[in-house]
Amino acid sequence: MVNLMFEEILQYAIDHECSDIHLVAGMPPIVRKLGVLEKLNYPTLESHVVQSWINVMLNQHQQKSYQEGNDVDSAFTDANQSRYRLNIFRAQGMPAIAMRLLRGKIPTIDQLGLPSILKTLADEPRGLILVTGPTGSGKSTTLAAMIDYINERKARHILTLEDPIEYIHLPKKSLINQREIHRDAHSFESALRSALREDPDVILVGEMRDFETISLALTAAETGHLVLSTLHTTGAASTIDRIIDVFPPHQQSQIRTQLASVLKGVVSQALIPRIDEQKRVAVHEIMIMTDAIGNLIRENKIVQINSSIQTGQRIGMQTLETSLAQYIKHGAIDLETALEFSSNKEYLKRLI
Repeated sequence: MVNLMFEEILQYAIDHECSDIHLVAGMPPIVRKLGVLEKLNYPTLESHVVQSWINVMLNQHQQKSYQEGNDVDSAFTDANQSRYRLNIFRAQGMPAIAMRLLRGKIPTIDQLGLPSILKTLADEPRGLILVTGPTGSGKSTTLAAMIDYINERKARHILTLEDPIEYIHLPKKSLINQREIHRDAHSFESALRSALREDPDVILVGEMRDFETISLALTAAETGHLVLSTLHTTGAASTIDRIIDVFPPHQQSQIRTQLASVLKGVVSQALIPRIDEQKRVAVHEIMIMTDAIGNLIRENKIVQINSSIQTGQRIGMQTLETSLAQYIKHGAIDLETALEFSSNKEYLKRLI
């Protein structure tokens, strides 16, 4: 009966295109559908029930780590071969599971409705490309689509460093090696150090979390590799500030110079509910590196980058407000919702 309920919850989430499932002892099962939490019509989950599900999803090493008081990041494949990203933790001493549903098939850039400039960025032979945005904004899916675009068209060695592996890539024109942190490598830092000796052309770093990882990613991009990664930031200017602020003050001038030479683009993404509330649309701010933006980074005039993005539409740049205005004009989202997500409300009003 316990396992039957678990399977029913997973199936409900799949059938209703939910993005997340929350299974917490002392509460009924909760799913996130179109960005909104929804309680399912089940009784409150007992601690031993949630723990039994955890035991099903974790291997012995992970169970031992959890019993020692650690949170556990992992991936899980159910009986129907649907995949989930897991974070297993405790809340007030009670077991809890957060599950992110992953698509089985990797969608293309066109299927996701992403700006075509992402294909141009994926064609770059070297440098750093960042996809940024809040949790649950589809960064991993966008990066998977870009990796698949390269895989379809070029004979490259693609190395992904992920925690955990989310989308399974099958080799097409490229050779792909996917390494999972804590299973295939101890940390992003150690995996990235090894990566530079593994003859990659393209390196995907699941997340640039700390000083060491950011520093190594910049070095990899500088030494002739194409590096793709994510940051939990909103907008190109705040992304660049975040990277520079990770370094001690005496290094920041050097890092600004390094970043100006290796950064190829920043794609900031958010998911917004449609008017019909049936799906969400992805809106983007896109910054493409130009000589002018490179100079602004070197001279620590980051605040002026937004003005350069506004005037760079001809080469594929766009502000978040431009993206929002297009969806408003097409009747996909309403002005009130767009204003909630805009960081420059007056500019958005002028655009529409």
